[in-house]
Amino acid sequence: MSAPNISKLFGLAVRSRRLAAGITQEKLAEQAGLHPTYISMVERGVRNPTLDAADRIASVLKISLPQLIEAAQNQNPGKGKQRI
Repeated sequence: MSAPNISKLFGLAVRSRRLAAGITQEKLAEQAGLHPTYISMVERGVRNPTLDAADRIASVLKISLPQLIEAAQNQNPGKGKQRI
């Protein structure tokens, strides 16, 4: 079985932080200046956010972009960190 790709892992990290913050996809999108469908696609790993969009998402989630990327890498325990 292959390891999930970084897009999927990043989406899982975004979803996890969003749920922990108790906000909806719609609220995250509104505060980040993005469309709710885009947030949904990022969370499912279907879309790769630009660095600007990823930074805005991280900011709303009150985490730095490097910390959010690290959280994404840690979504795959036991497989080692993926290089981005």
